[in-house]
Amino acid sequence: MRRQWPLGSEVKRKDLTGGAMLYDASRAGNATASWFEPAFWQERGEIEGEARGRGAVQFIKTGEKAFVLRHYRRGGLFAQLAKDRYVWRGEAETRAWREWQLLYHLHRAGLPVPTPVAARYRRQGLTYSADLITERLTDSESLASLLRKRGIPILGWITIGRCIRMFHNLGVCHADLNAHNILLVADDLVYLVDFDRGRLRRPGLWCDENLVRLRRSLEKVTYKLPPEHFSEADWHGLLDGYRQAASTTRPSGTVSPPANGGEPPASGNTLASGSSTANGPPPPLAVISTPLPNTASVSNAASVASTPAASPATQPVS
Repeated sequence: MRRQWPLGSEVKRKDLTGGAMLYDASRAGNATASWFEPAFWQERGEIEGEARGRGAVQFIKTGEKAFVLRHYRRGGLFAQLAKDRYVWRGEAETRAWREWQLLYHLHRAGLPVPTPVAARYRRQGLTYSADLITERLTDSESLASLLRKRGIPILGWITIGRCIRMFHNLGVCHADLNAHNILLVADDLVYLVDFDRGRLRRPGLWCDENLVRLRRSLEKVTYKLPPEHFSEADWHGLLDGYRQAASTTRPSGTVSPPANGGEPPASGNTLASGSSTANGPPPPLAVISTPLPNTASVSNAASVASTPAASPATQPVS
């Protein structure tokens, strides 16, 4: 049986008809089931845009807050059988629950990931559907989108490599590392998004598999584009940053690799929650400059040299 992630007192669970929702009361104290319905935001005129991929995504702007609402959808052949239904194995095993809790802990540890706001599942018999709400990283653009328009400076590629290595050093396995799931702000601040099926693992061959997957994605995105959009020099810049990060960066919290093949840590072996960034946005990689020991061990805490100001206080949706 999978062990549960320990959560802070600000995390609340609410029963819903046919399911339940999990939310951070410090960021969305007035969250309701309606928040997971695109029609609710559409009626208020607060949907700024949409993105279509394996999941249906709406970009929401309400007052001073910006959210991303994602409905989980299947990809590949399974999508033809059940496009948004998953086999019920218990609440803790739902896709939304697992991704929300992973993001919650990665964010509190200071990693550059979206801030989780709320998650919901709705069960029907032996299957369920799920949704996730995160804070939107404003002024960001995916690496894929940028490369379709232009190349990025070599320092940007180095920073991407350093960011990926930071996650790998801490045993954070991104199940779908591709150019669409890397967000950049001003070419030099890097975030990873979409941690569906992500988990903690001891660093190993999967790290190389992550990089191979990313390389394939970059080649697919830039196929038939001018060579200055993506070149071997760019890729080697990313690899240089990846190698350099073995002894340069680590976030403010602690992530201990689980000893049971990717299970969440038990309550006595958790991510540190005392970071000054716990209630604000995670620090982008550019502000993390504390040297790391040259070791593959990822169980020691690390500190952040400087921390950005906390995000504005969450205002209720009226």
